[in-house]
Amino acid sequence: MGMSVTISAATDQDAEQILKLQYLCYQSEAELYGDYTIEPLTQSLDDLRAELSQGRVLVARLGAEVVGSVRATVDEHGTASIGKLMVHPRLRGHGLGGRLINAIEKELAEELAAKRYRLLTGHRSEGGLRLYRRLGYAPVGTEEVSRRLSVITLEKEAADTQPSYAASA
Repeated sequence: MGMSVTISAATDQDAEQILKLQYLCYQSEAELYGDYTIEPLTQSLDDLRAELSQGRVLVARLGAEVVGSVRATVDEHGTASIGKLMVHPRLRGHGLGGRLINAIEKELAEELAAKRYRLLTGHRSEGGLRLYRRLGYAPVGTEEVSRRLSVITLEKEAADTQPSYAASA
């Protein structure tokens, strides 16, 4: 590729690229669970713009192209909810998902005093489960949403965050 992937805060101008990437990335999740009505595939651009203004959103860029993203909010108790981690299919398996999680954790701890991190994933999402466990997350609960889907909640304390040594992919 010849270019480094950079991670930075998303802007309103990134909304359309994030939404297109989200639609591409969540096709495999929809197929895994046999449900193409999942929220990432039905979210509107207006709803995404609202998320951009309400929480923290980071994007990974390869040149001008948004190739990854992650979103988070922190509640009044210091619990950060991290969601919608996505990496373009052609760049998966190169550590970009881990870099995005590390970057959002660092920002949430430093700027919003996050004390713990929480994320959710489907029970069949093996790649995500492997990544989250490798990053120190542990399952704390499972909720059956339907016959086809159980959602696993994973958490880790902010003190468990490991420093990120990877500057670029």
